Amino acid sequence: MKVLRPISILTGWLMLTANATAQVSLAPPNAADKPAVTAKETAKENVKDKPKAKPHILARKPAATPKPVETPAATVTAAPSTDDPNVDLVYGAYQRGQYKTAFDLASKRAQEKSDPKAMTMLGELYSNALGVKRDYAKAVEWYKRSADAGDREAMFALAMLRLAGRGGPVDREEGAKLLASSAKLGEPKAAYNLALLYIDGQTLPQDLRRAAELLRIAADAGNAEAQYALATFYKEGNGVAKDMEKAVRLLQAASLADNVDAEVEYAIALYNGTGTPRNEAAAVSLLSKAARQDSPIAQNRLAHVLVSGAGAPMDKIEGFKWHLVAKTAGRGDPELDAQFAQLSPENRAKAEAAAKKWLGAK
Repeated sequence: MKVLRPISILTGWLMLTANATAQVSLAPPNAADKPAVTAKETAKENVKDKPKAKPHILARKPAATPKPVETPAATVTAAPSTDDPNVDLVYGAYQRGQYKTAFDLASKRAQEKSDPKAMTMLGELYSNALGVKRDYAKAVEWYKRSADAGDREAMFALAMLRLAGRGGPVDREEGAKLLASSAKLGEPKAAYNLALLYIDGQTLPQDLRRAAELLRIAADAGNAEAQYALATFYKEGNGVAKDMEKAVRLLQAASLADNVDAEVEYAIALYNGTGTPRNEAAAVSLLSKAARQDSPIAQNRLAHVLVSGAGAPMDKIEGFKWHLVAKTAGRGDPELDAQFAQLSPENRAKAEAAAKKWLGAK
């Protein structure tokens, strides 16, 4: 029986995106990792054979350089809480993709009524080039007016522009203050990104306990990136008491929201029965899903499962297909290379053809 055994979680540092509405994917700070890894995805694991077998080393997606997770183009996430039908018309036009109409309606309301939601909408449209030419300076102007009027979404969007240096020079201090104000008003994206600043320890003093508190706020609001990040905190005991059951519950929630890193972590927990009842079939299903979502780590791990037949029916052609696909993404595996070399020329050709077909279909 193989065991998927976590080794460690890499340090995840902040990478604020150029897009004011994007969120940042995080893997929390921790001890150094072993084999070489790169970019967002988070941990490393060992896959270990039966006692007589040599263990396989399977590395999860690393987190040293988190990759942005794109959100819908705007930070406006809910219809304005107002009975004013004109405001509803602005938001409705935006939701239907009628950006020029949304711009015209929002402009009228912003100018005639000084409506903060309309101002935020104008900031979104200028920032994301929706219905108008992208103009970060104008986006900053409208976001600032709305933020000054107390709109938390405008505060968040303006913070992201300040941190990225869009529409003006980089101003990390103002960005942090705006995130704090937005988070205090209940904006989960602001809480999440503020947590990243506390983890990074450059703009703000490093404070993992405070980061965990902010991640919890965002996680409770359904933010999948925060759920995944907080899960790794609980897994490693960073800023919170170590608690695998809480970690797994958060991984499950994030995986249900299609967070690929969480899918892989949750699959490992299910496979091992760590913090949750053991369920190899569900684990393999999640690994398959993550592999199809182009996670090289899931592809590598799925390859080991299929080649060995541990947790799923043995299928060496399919297994080595995923090994070759993962290898093209930089996730090499000497042990699988050695086993692949032992295949018959006919089966090697089948696996290579299957990998080529998958890669060509992308």
